[in-house]
Amino acid sequence: MRKSAPRLLLSALNHATLFLFILVLIVFGLLSPKFFTVAGLTNLFVQASSTTVVGVGMTFVLLTAGVDLSVGSIMFVAAAVAGKLALGGTSLPVALLAIVSIGLVFGLLNALLVTRLAIIAFISTLGTLYAGRGFGLWLTQTRAMNLPDNFLALGASKFVGIPTPLIIGAFVVAFAQLTLTRTSFGRQLYAVGNNLEAARKAGLNTRLLLAAVYMLSGLCAAIGGILSLAQLGAVSPTFGTNREFTAIAAAVLGGTSLFGGRGGVFPGTVLGALLIQCVENGLVILNADPYLYPLVTAALIFLAVLLDSTRSRILAHWARRKIFVEDAV
Repeated sequence: MRKSAPRLLLSALNHATLFLFILVLIVFGLLSPKFFTVAGLTNLFVQASSTTVVGVGMTFVLLTAGVDLSVGSIMFVAAAVAGKLALGGTSLPVALLAIVSIGLVFGLLNALLVTRLAIIAFISTLGTLYAGRGFGLWLTQTRAMNLPDNFLALGASKFVGIPTPLIIGAFVVAFAQLTLTRTSFGRQLYAVGNNLEAARKAGLNTRLLLAAVYMLSGLCAAIGGILSLAQLGAVSPTFGTNREFTAIAAAVLGGTSLFGGRGGVFPGTVLGALLIQCVENGLVILNADPYLYPLVTAALIFLAVLLDSTRSRILAHWARRKIFVEDAV
């Protein structure tokens, strides 16, 4: 019984986000009849699509024991540039291409700082966070920009009855899941996250792998920015603020370790993003005090860190016991 207790605890921790999501759904559903309507649930999934996509990019980075704090600023700069282009008469496809390009450029910058200059990811991406936010504020002169109706039309459009943001989010998730589970690139990312030096000695091009994940994170931030713009139709000075922490929380709540080498996109990060969006939507429906929203988000972040650290302690304990038994034999 004592031997099975840690396994039961680990299993409970691994499924804690699912249990919380179901609990939150039930609670808000009982408190507000609107929550369980088809429109309410559809809105939940559509609004969570942006957080999910950004969280997918963050998952790739976290798997290598890194972090990308610049994703919110990437979203802001990309949205600001797209807004300027759109208001200047540029077509929607060109504006969307500009958003994607900016995401890749920021991702490349982060990759160069981490791999070529050997600056730790936390400091590198913290720098690009402030640089990006400052550039975006200068570009917009801290003024809000209402975008043309074609941006909102993109968010409201449907394909075979399914909202377009949901289709885009599902495509990104499917691509990321297949990459992590069915390709050598995905397996190599887990190896780098588990032990960077061992992966390098095994012949893996760790510098290229690390560069790739920051490029992917920048790309996902750009796509997440497109989805947010399509729903909001405006760029404000606070656009993308703190989205990096929401993305980290979504990934870690979904089981991705902050220490690298463990985690996944589906159902992990997707479930984490849905839980966060579910709580936010529930608070809005209940007309809760807006000042409570950051406190609730903070509680979810603390919960994510607690779950990850507890899982890591249990796995480390098992590893030590295994080594002890092997040495004794």
